[in-house]
Amino acid sequence: MPMAAGEIERLIKAAIPDAEVEIADLAGDGDHYSARVVSRSFAGLSRIRQHQLVYAALGGRVGGELHALQLQTAAPDMEKTK
Repeated sequence: MPMAAGEIERLIKAAIPDAEVEIADLAGDGDHYSARVVSRSFAGLSRIRQHQLVYAALGGRVGGELHALQLQTAAPDMEKTK
């Protein structure tokens, strides 16, 4: 069963309360999403560690209930330099 975008956002915000989360359904099928997550808690962390925190928030759903997730993460200070 596909996962709703709202559920993805809820799970991420539950684990990373200050996160700004934007979810897009890439294929319109509820199985392929992109997520942009910005959080102060990512400051000083490698991109890999940031992604690990988001995947942990999803509790093992990626690859199962959530078929695919394209992920972009950043700390707020990193966003200002773009």
